Amino acid sequence: MDYRFSQWMAGPSVASMTDQLADSEQLLEIDDVQLCVETFGDSADPAVLLIDGSAASMLWWDAGLCERIAQADRFVIRYDNRDTGRSTSYPPGQPGYTYTDLAGDALAILDALSVERAHLVCRSMSGGIGLIFGVDHPDRVASLTFVSTSTGADGLPPPSGELGRNAPAEPDLATSAAVVDYVVAYAKALSGGSPYFDDVATRALVEQDVARARNIASTLTNHDVMIFDGPSGGFGDITAPTLVVRGDHDPLLPVPHGQALRDAIPGAELLILPGAGHDLPRPLWDVFVPALIQHTGSGRR
Repeated sequence: MDYRFSQWMAGPSVASMTDQLADSEQLLEIDDVQLCVETFGDSADPAVLLIDGSAASMLWWDAGLCERIAQADRFVIRYDNRDTGRSTSYPPGQPGYTYTDLAGDALAILDALSVERAHLVCRSMSGGIGLIFGVDHPDRVASLTFVSTSTGADGLPPPSGELGRNAPAEPDLATSAAVVDYVVAYAKALSGGSPYFDDVATRALVEQDVARARNIASTLTNHDVMIFDGPSGGFGDITAPTLVVRGDHDPLLPVPHGQALRDAIPGAELLILPGAGHDLPRPLWDVFVPALIQHTGSGRR
């Protein structure tokens, strides 16, 4: 199973991150690792842990989306994976961790926040973290939601030719403006021609993301070169209630990837987001959020 989706390249670092934490952010010290975490809502409510994919800090789980979920009586947790945002960073091309270490970070965050069980929402590369939880730590999982991810099984369609044609040229990583332009262009390519892609909002997000990264070269490199070790079983061993969410414009992992994931997990349900690419566009939150709230309800805590 290969979740290495992006094509980032290593290079010199641009300016270091802005030092000031937002009022609602906290740095958790877990062994020799710092993980930046932000929560929304009441900690007494059922917890929803949002985990993003390759090279994506927690900012890609939009704060407005987090607030919408929290307003439905959920305790929402988002965080920066290692080598993204304000969390611990390693030299470009030399990640000091494996994929299961990232899953261990998620477990440690739940422990630090005194969350016994959580509803995990795993996007893109982090689908494998959901698999690790579902197979090796089922007692910590109230439900699973897989967004824009795949089983990685043989025979599934490759990324579209359009994605390759629209992917931008590698940037000069010594210049933050060039990095911003590159990430915005790559995000647009991943939208698959979605009518909902918002260039202005995406650029504002990317500018903030680049500014707060400890080392943007590491962000754009290290998740692709870490060791992808896995769980003790496969998707068929998952027993948690599972929702699979898929955009019908996704050029990286076309719709059959979502169908295969649904079919691989006993009892899983599939939600197709019309007009979405590899992302969760704001105009479709009115579809996604009610589906997630329903999925994480019914006494599942």
